[in-house]
Amino acid sequence: MTNFQRWPKQPAQLSSGQEAIREDFMRYWHEVLPRRYSAIERFNHGYPTLRRSELASATLQTLEVGSGLGEHIEYEDLRLQHYTALELREGLARRIEERFPQVEVLVGDVQKRLAAADGQFDRVIAVHVLEHLPDLPSALMEIRRVLKPKGTFTAVIPCEGGLAYEIGRNLTSRRLFEKRYKCSYDWFIRAEHVNTCQEILRELGAMFNVREQVFWPFRVPIIHANAVVGVRCSPRE
Repeated sequence: MTNFQRWPKQPAQLSSGQEAIREDFMRYWHEVLPRRYSAIERFNHGYPTLRRSELASATLQTLEVGSGLGEHIEYEDLRLQHYTALELREGLARRIEERFPQVEVLVGDVQKRLAAADGQFDRVIAVHVLEHLPDLPSALMEIRRVLKPKGTFTAVIPCEGGLAYEIGRNLTSRRLFEKRYKCSYDWFIRAEHVNTCQEILRELGAMFNVREQVFWPFRVPIIHANAVVGVRCSPRE
């Protein structure tokens, strides 16, 4: 059973200067990641793409949670589905509208009730989102609410808390951040990645039937040996 007493988490309070840096780096990282680290991006966005087995509905409804600049949308075939992109930051949401006018864009927080009906979506996708959510159980309950009983929830999460991920981060995002802002990266990542990989997998298992876990770059199911993991779930009956 999910331990709701630990939630919601209370991230550290940031100064106005830190908040400005945080917003700037989130935009910058969304632009840098696809160009510099294409191998991990191919897994991040290739794993959740539409599968043939998910094409049963004639009017397939897809919701992507935390769409950022729309990086994942480029990997999807929009001709096969009605695609809705949910983004918390209004500025990023407007960028998605400009890039993908055929996509429906919602500005909102998945940790709260969304402007969507119960069981509206055949698919829900979250690519590197769940690690950021202080009230993860509420977000997962909302995803389960808007997902059809036979729908699929697919998430890609970093192996936060693992050795390989920490080493990789020190060689990539930490270097970029500290070079750009001339300050420590530690406060930023503590504020951003509030959930570890193990915590996320535990909460997913409490609310969904986990049908598949695929680790990258090594397929062995060990958090400390990998950078990310893709998880495919279905709602519990």
